Amino acid sequence: MINISKLYCGLAGQSDELRYAHTGSTGPIVVYNCTPRCNLRCIHCYSNSNAGRCDAELDTKQAKKLLAEVLEVNAPVVLFSGGEPLLRSDLFELMAEAKRLKLRTVISTNGTLIDESTASKLKDANLAYVGISLDGAEPFHDRFRQSKGAFKATLKGIENCQKAGLRTGLRLTITKSNASQVSTIFDIARETGIRRLCFYHLVRSGRGAGIETEVLEPAQTRGVIDTILEKTDEFIGKQLAEEVLTVGNHADGPYMIVKMQKEHRAGFEDAKRLLLANGGNRIGQGISCVSWNGDVFADQFWRNYSLGNITQKSFRQIWTNENDSVLMRLRNKDKFADKRCKRCKWFALCKGNYRFLGPDPADKNWLLEPACYLTDAEIE
Repeated sequence: MINISKLYCGLAGQSDELRYAHTGSTGPIVVYNCTPRCNLRCIHCYSNSNAGRCDAELDTKQAKKLLAEVLEVNAPVVLFSGGEPLLRSDLFELMAEAKRLKLRTVISTNGTLIDESTASKLKDANLAYVGISLDGAEPFHDRFRQSKGAFKATLKGIENCQKAGLRTGLRLTITKSNASQVSTIFDIARETGIRRLCFYHLVRSGRGAGIETEVLEPAQTRGVIDTILEKTDEFIGKQLAEEVLTVGNHADGPYMIVKMQKEHRAGFEDAKRLLLANGGNRIGQGISCVSWNGDVFADQFWRNYSLGNITQKSFRQIWTNENDSVLMRLRNKDKFADKRCKRCKWFALCKGNYRFLGPDPADKNWLLEPACYLTDAEIE
């Protein structure tokens, strides 16, 4: 995550200690995709979720065992995701177990199922944060989610979370179709009183792999990031936001630094220092994912290569396996980065977005995904 509000505007965020104070003792943030079931059918869904029944989900006992195991590696946060996690019948039992274990928990949801009772239960579960997805204005959102009425239901879910006193934020995945909706999301945040916004770059995974026409061109990506920077600056100046972040493309950091340098913006050196402390892209290091069936991935967008399954080995055994070729490559990018990245002066604070999209990492078809959008002049 690139904290725009912190780096570009100098506003401290609630999770700064996780991003900029790596001591070597903190384990990975764990995204637990606890179910593949979902009441919507978003065209960009990385987990290819649908409304069908799934018999491959970890049962309650196995899921509780997972929570204990991620605690063993000192995971700072467990993020319940899906599918739609609220469709899992034992979700609140699992959250109660996480609370007992003193695990910090957050949830990623489409918000449509959060009535007042559910919001109250989430509050009682000691949930630290509710991230609710929104793709743009009502007509676009309903079309993108392939569900009429989804927008209104999501806004109602946001309202119920706020009434319950839950820290709540908006999440948007940027595509060609909704790139022009970024300003609208800021407007919705202002109207609803939401003070945290998170913008994800599209990663070609799940159904997202089938919408290559939605991947932004470099110039379009730069335009979107420019809008986010401009709107963040405006909202921070008017005290309308507390935290604005981008996720999924660590080229955002260097791009922002270059822009700050050109603008002679105060905080330029501090921003560089913090990005360096953050360590750039830490897939397979600072973040991990456990799927509904127990498969462990390098992050939530990897679906083509499992590091192992927690029904066969402990999470610790899987995560500390130094013989896994993918983990080795992700954790030693200085050795395996491509020529362009190696000559980039920003590599130490970006580390690239290395993934392979085929079935076998030995195919050597690794690429930057999402793609770098910096020019050659900007990286030399």
